[in-house]
Amino acid sequence: MTSPIKANYWLVIGTYRQGPSGRPEVSGITSPSLYSLPMKDLETCLKAGDKITKEIYKPVWQFDSKWTCVYGGKN
Repeated sequence: MTSPIKANYWLVIGTYRQGPSGRPEVSGITSPSLYSLPMKDLETCLKAGDKITKEIYKPVWQFDSKWTCVYGGKN
């Protein structure tokens, strides 16, 4: 991961808290959260967002796994 000082892009991604049941679903007592992760360039950001949503997050009812890359204006 790139230092925030050197980040040209930010991966902004939604996350959720698992509900108490055994099936994958968003907890009804919490709200989804947004996180921003510093990325060195657009290519790295796009690859990271794609990898996270395809390989790390499991399909979850009520959660759309949206993410975007935001230019930080450092270049």
